[in-house]
Amino acid sequence: MFNSLSGRLLILTTIFVMIAEVLIFVPSIARFREDYLTNRLERAQIASLALLADDMIDSDLENELLENAGVFNVVLRRDQVRQLMLSSEMPQPIAATYDMRENNAVVLIRDALSRLVSPQNEVIRVMGAPVRDAGLLIEITMETAPLRMAMIDYGIRILILSAVISIITAVLLFIAIRALLLKPIKRVVGHMQNYAAAPEDARRIITPTASVTELREAEDALQKLETDLTQALRQKDRLAQLGSAVSKISHDLRNILTSAQLFTDRIEMSEDPTVKRMAPKLVGSITRAVHLCESTLAFGKAEEPSPTLTMVQLRDLADEVIEGEILAIGDFELDISCDVPLMMAVRADPEQLYRVIANLVRNARQAIVATGQPGEICLAAFEDEDAWWISISDTGPGLPLKAREFLFTPFQGGARKGGSGLGLAISAELIRGHGGTLELTETGDNGTRFTICLPKGDGTMPARTGAAVA
Repeated sequence: MFNSLSGRLLILTTIFVMIAEVLIFVPSIARFREDYLTNRLERAQIASLALLADDMIDSDLENELLENAGVFNVVLRRDQVRQLMLSSEMPQPIAATYDMRENNAVVLIRDALSRLVSPQNEVIRVMGAPVRDAGLLIEITMETAPLRMAMIDYGIRILILSAVISIITAVLLFIAIRALLLKPIKRVVGHMQNYAAAPEDARRIITPTASVTELREAEDALQKLETDLTQALRQKDRLAQLGSAVSKISHDLRNILTSAQLFTDRIEMSEDPTVKRMAPKLVGSITRAVHLCESTLAFGKAEEPSPTLTMVQLRDLADEVIEGEILAIGDFELDISCDVPLMMAVRADPEQLYRVIANLVRNARQAIVATGQPGEICLAAFEDEDAWWISISDTGPGLPLKAREFLFTPFQGGARKGGSGLGLAISAELIRGHGGTLELTETGDNGTRFTICLPKGDGTMPARTGAAVA
């Protein structure tokens, strides 16, 4: 119970009410002491009236008057004359004098607390103004033990009353908050648990009913969240089914197109001029279709395997990529340079990093070849304290605006005609698996640059340090 919100609320409410009652108790006990001493002054004044009525009273009557008033002596000052009205033997000397005419709240509280914690029985002198202007001053001497006992008794009664009030207040507040707040919160929690069991079921979406403004706002927000999530899950399920179907279709279509590709190789050998003229276009179309099917199947896998990180000699890997591209260039006037330090080693999966760099270099080569103009591709790298930086830049025509907008989005970010847009999406995914980033850092009429950042240390991404690699 004490670990629940309601239990802690009950305890805190009781504690806070008790603190408030204690703050009330201190001035209350000071006021009680003041009233007690004032009452003793009034009773002593009444006792002295007997002497004013009859100048001669016997000692027994005097003692009885003093005992009823609870004092030892009564002194009345009238007409500038100080007169001892009643007196008896005092058990000990006077320890302190208190003037009730000029006390403020701080002094009264201080004197009351001091008397409450002092167990010694002392004789004190108390001065005050007589009631009904019966004189200038009245003084009495009295013991402090009865005063302290009366203060303790009054304090105990106040504390008991405070405890009862605290408990009643806490229980009432607990019942009210439980009905107005805790039950609605538990209802919302129950809805959340029920929805979590089957988030695809729209019938489990919460219907806002709370009357409290804040809870109603929370229920409205939760309803919107659950509605959006349910729709997203349904869309994801449809996309998963569609992806499965596309993968199956692509697999079968790839097999069909591969067979067709073999037949086109035979067609190219025909002596018919019309066939010779149309065969290359047919071969190119079938080849692009095969590539699209292969890319779709590769992307349709559940996920790329986690990279196996080792220290890779980047220069050797870059040379291997460049050698393969040089063979694909043939006689076209295109220069590929490598500006990677000979002994530079990076922590990466060699196979996955090769795929990424090869894809970027191939894209650059295809972009330049498509223009029909000579060009250059530069593969460069350097490292700093935080990361390894690899860039692939070219002097091609740059990326069109549409390609930049959906650059790393599958099937939408194709930078060249006939491209599927999967190459950059897969490359970005592979680099993210290394804890790094693949970014387009520059593109325009003067060319394009992609930058790969592979972090060192614990994999925390460093801040960008300019254009990475020139």
